[in-house]
Amino acid sequence: MGPGPLVVRDLGCGTGSMGRWLAPQLAGPQEWYLHDRDPVLLERAATRLPGTAADGSPVTARTAPGDLTALRAADLAGTTLVTASALLDLLSRDEVDALAEACLGAGCAVLLTLSVAGVVVLDPPDELDRAFGAAFDAHQQRLVDGRPLLGPDSGPYALVAFGTRGAAVQCRPSPWRLGSREGALTEEWMRGWIAAACEQEPDLAAHAADYLRRRLAVAAAGGLHVVVGHVDVLALPGDAR
Repeated sequence: MGPGPLVVRDLGCGTGSMGRWLAPQLAGPQEWYLHDRDPVLLERAATRLPGTAADGSPVTARTAPGDLTALRAADLAGTTLVTASALLDLLSRDEVDALAEACLGAGCAVLLTLSVAGVVVLDPPDELDRAFGAAFDAHQQRLVDGRPLLGPDSGPYALVAFGTRGAAVQCRPSPWRLGSREGALTEEWMRGWIAAACEQEPDLAAHAADYLRRRLAVAAAGGLHVVVGHVDVLALPGDAR
């Protein structure tokens, strides 16, 4: 790696959770470019980014509003790392191919975290777990503006998209394990999971309230354990192997 700061581009940054987690773990000065369509989220992410790196070096942030799927290699010139959290599974095959072309064309490393893996295990089980899980997975692969989302296929597809373009690629599991100490997060996740399932399969709405009540009652008693499957993808350009 040459002189100068690490240049990191956070795609679909949202409120900036990736920067808050990653910036303090990297040494050396860093310049973060925060990409998102929402100007309010961009401003929030920029103000919340840590100001110092792992070794005390400065960390700065710049906002980059616009459509991240339109990025090309020329837009990423000089970038060290392209990263995103909970984004890969919201892309189509064509968009992942374009992202791989852009990143590898610019010689960037790529870290894509928290993509759904299509695996949810609730213990103890409920008779409706399977129905809600299947509907949620279908929702993750729905058509949006005529493009089919990858959903749980995003990790395996990224392996192909980046690997066939010469990158060294790894796809590793990074499951959420939610228990009694994560009650608030469990409830927030479950409400979103059920809502997405009902959006995909409206017939489930008739059962949603009772199902949620049963699940939250078990969680409140400290007896619910949830594993939500995710994968992380790391792709290194050929000259960085």
